[in-house]
Amino acid sequence: MAKQLSEDERFYRMTEAPLGKVISSLAIPCIISNLITTIYNMADTFFIGKLSTSASGAVGIALSAMSLIQAMGFFFGQGAGNNVSRLLGAHKTEEASKLTATAFFTCILVSTVFAGCGIFWIEPICRALGATETILPYAVSYLRIIFIGAPFMANGYFLNQQLRYQGLSFYGMIGMGFGGILNMVLDPVFIFAFDMGIAGAALATILSQIISFSILLVCLQTKGEVRIRLRDVSPSAARYKAIYRGGLPSLARQAIGSFAAAALNNAAGVYGDAAVAAMAIVTKIGNFTNACVLGYGQGFQPVCGFCYGAKKYRRVKDAFLYCLRLGTLILVILCAAEAVFAPTLIEVFRKGDPEVTRFGSIALRYHCITFWLTGFSIMNTMLFQVIGKTYKSTVLGLARQGLCLIPVLAVMPALIGEAGVQAAQCAADLIATVIGIIMLKSVWKELSLLEGA
Repeated sequence: MAKQLSEDERFYRMTEAPLGKVISSLAIPCIISNLITTIYNMADTFFIGKLSTSASGAVGIALSAMSLIQAMGFFFGQGAGNNVSRLLGAHKTEEASKLTATAFFTCILVSTVFAGCGIFWIEPICRALGATETILPYAVSYLRIIFIGAPFMANGYFLNQQLRYQGLSFYGMIGMGFGGILNMVLDPVFIFAFDMGIAGAALATILSQIISFSILLVCLQTKGEVRIRLRDVSPSAARYKAIYRGGLPSLARQAIGSFAAAALNNAAGVYGDAAVAAMAIVTKIGNFTNACVLGYGQGFQPVCGFCYGAKKYRRVKDAFLYCLRLGTLILVILCAAEAVFAPTLIEVFRKGDPEVTRFGSIALRYHCITFWLTGFSIMNTMLFQVIGKTYKSTVLGLARQGLCLIPVLAVMPALIGEAGVQAAQCAADLIATVIGIIMLKSVWKELSLLEGA
């Protein structure tokens, strides 16, 4: 069990302790939590893949909607969390408590309204997300249950962010990890033993999210320096502006990811259900690869926030470079392995359909050519977000899967056919990296000036 630190001990740890040690101690629980979350999402793909190719395609459709649910949790969670880490660094605990409570209860309200709209318009939503006529029944069956549990899912992500920004990522790992393991256990039970099919996978996911939410809430209320109390809810224009500024990059990144996934589904749908299923599998593999580097970025953010609030700008830069080097190395190794074993990885999730294997293997290998560059984009976005560069972070968050991928998908398939679908993300990653380099130059110069002031 992780030792609970006092406020002064936590401040010293974030601002003075050796960077490698403190970032790794914060990042490893995040990595484990991310991997477990990704694995249980992949478990859905694995078990649903045993039903049919159309059912596998429905997972890709659902991914777009679930990204929007995550977006709400990340918007309010990181919107409050980015500010909370800076407020704690400046020893303003009371304001941190009011901001957290206001964000939490607002997230409950917004996610509940979103769930109601999703259930009411479920069939048009599935069609807009790229469902073909054969995929549509599976997508509707799956997403109806997901929408019912959306408030628990969104607020589970909110609570995980709060624990992370307070330097308590260990407890976030416990909550997310337990829910993830439960999901993997329940999937085959509901899908096959209870003969619920794809609806069983959705029910397993939501029950697991409810359990995760409950554990995370208990952990925050018992271990957090900033806890959620109804009496601290204090809506104000200033607080909502702070949440908006801190959370907009995450909202933009997640929301545009949803739209990009829908664009990818629609582009792949021209080549049949097998293409939609293949691209859904490639996306899940990419999410797994991304989880490790994302975890290091999540370990970096509270350190960055505390140090920026404490005016330790040199340490902010050193922490950024440490995570960038390590994250890029991890991605290079993983991308090389995935390129070599691409057909095998695709067949893990949908064996017996040669067209899924063929289409997905080519797409995964294209993906690996440039995916190792995404560590740079992740660290840039997180740095900008924490130090209050809202619009720079938002633009960068939009770049990879919005400003770059969606236009590429509009052009490349028309020029080179199915290869345009398979290689679209590769091209988008190259463009996004160039944008990131240009934007980092000005921020790095500003940090250097502050350091010397």
